[in-house]
Amino acid sequence: MTRAFLPRLLPLLAASLLGLAAATPAQAQRVIRLVVPFGTGAVQDTVARAFNSELGQALGASVIVENRAGAGGSVGTGMVAKAAPDGNTLVLAAASHHFVGHLYKKLDYAPLKDFVGVSYIGNSGYVVVAASSLNAGTTRQFIDAVKAKPGAFNYASAGNGSATHLGMASFAAKAGLQMQHIPMKSTGEAVNEVLAGRVQAVTSSTIGVMQFKDDPRVKFIAYTGKERSRFIADLPTAAESGLPGWSFDSWFGLLAPAALPRAEIDKINTAMQKVLADPVVQERLARLGVESKAMPVDDFNKLLRADWDNAGMIVKASGATVE
Repeated sequence: MTRAFLPRLLPLLAASLLGLAAATPAQAQRVIRLVVPFGTGAVQDTVARAFNSELGQALGASVIVENRAGAGGSVGTGMVAKAAPDGNTLVLAAASHHFVGHLYKKLDYAPLKDFVGVSYIGNSGYVVVAASSLNAGTTRQFIDAVKAKPGAFNYASAGNGSATHLGMASFAAKAGLQMQHIPMKSTGEAVNEVLAGRVQAVTSSTIGVMQFKDDPRVKFIAYTGKERSRFIADLPTAAESGLPGWSFDSWFGLLAPAALPRAEIDKINTAMQKVLADPVVQERLARLGVESKAMPVDDFNKLLRADWDNAGMIVKASGATVE
């Protein structure tokens, strides 16, 4: 290369470098953290991973599922409450979000006031599962077996304050049963305790126990929803099989820090409506036992306010406590 050519080449190189530097910020993809306040494999985790890729495509962003488990979901949820209200940090919440607020005396966030509902996803009931050793195949038979030996039987859950804890505590309170609560770290561990015969019952999400429906070690006693699940149509509800007037189910939704601007809320909600209309996503959620449904922002936040009050009544009626 001759020295005479260098003066002409340097301006071209400089212009190319400036152009590359200018293009880099524009090409950087937005990253949204979708926090799951429970461990990998938990119900909220599987629900989040059923649509995070599609949501990212709808928003022109990368939606990353991040598990932050601990203290009944309050660790990960508290982190989101303190995050910048820019739409880049969301939490995949469920009924346990409000239960925790009524169970724990000291939380560093307010479950209702510190969050805004961004998108409703759907709802799901639970399945009451009993160890075969109880010889109970219906809600009535289960109640009679436990009442015959007050305080002799246990139930497991995914941890203090979890929906699986409150679901069974509420069931026991309504039926007048004396049972000991055995908190585990996840629904999977709780179900395994029943399969092993160390614990006599568990209330689990549909997805958490469907593989054991025909397992001789356990019996499906009842579905906890107000109506039978289309995913287990042959399983009667607890209300119709021995516990009239009782039901227990959970909503799923995306929440964000309360100060998130309405324009950003609407943007994410619109994207989620598109995602929830996708037959592929609908099928994934259906396999998890979730009845998916799109909902306007204002309707979802109205649901959240009503659920906060309902969660308080469930906790009080169940007599459940967290030390």
